[in-house]
Amino acid sequence: MRAWQGDWRPALTGIALAAVALLSLSFAIRAAGLGWAGLTTDLTGLSRLFAADGRLSNAAIFGHMIPGAVITLLAPLQLFAPLRERHPRVHRWTGYVFFICALASAVGGTTYILVRGTIGGPLMDVGFAAYGVCVLAAAVQTVRHARARRFDRHREWALRLFFLAIGSWIYRAQYSLWYFFTGGLWMAPGFSGPFDQFQIFAFYVPYLIGLEVYFRLRRGAAPAGQATAG
Repeated sequence: MRAWQGDWRPALTGIALAAVALLSLSFAIRAAGLGWAGLTTDLTGLSRLFAADGRLSNAAIFGHMIPGAVITLLAPLQLFAPLRERHPRVHRWTGYVFFICALASAVGGTTYILVRGTIGGPLMDVGFAAYGVCVLAAAVQTVRHARARRFDRHREWALRLFFLAIGSWIYRAQYSLWYFFTGGLWMAPGFSGPFDQFQIFAFYVPYLIGLEVYFRLRRGAAPAGQATAG
């Protein structure tokens, strides 16, 4: 079993990260393109996110998209072990770029919610704002523990940040899969259907809960001398 893990687990992790990178690439490119268009041109009638009289909300939401695209692309790269081990300086500096973009994306998205609100109403406002706060917290904690050289904690927060960073893609991927298998069951205009309501939290909360379970099991299985510091 140990030999199998030693030989195959890193390779499987690399394949999974490469798959996420490839599957999310088109989403990131579209998001960056829409963000740039919203910042540089009048999208009145072309995007429901654009408001003719909403200078602040337009800057917030479309400015949120470009750094959001960057962190979607960088998330798999930051977890790629060969880069981290062979080129730690590259890992560190791309990590700082990731950190800045995560802050910018979270602040932009949250500002938009506060100024205009989401199409799904108060529940979506709360769910998406909470997601933005989670991104901010995870980004800060990931860098804080790395700078303090608490690398076990750094890796845990980096995993949380990974799932949060690809959260916008997960949100759309889950919608696509649900529609493919159900034909749009429990979906309704204005994101008011039961599945729509579920999705407000389902694109990030279950993943964070799953990680917490994994971390606690791993800490419990570790010898006392190897327990991670708080």
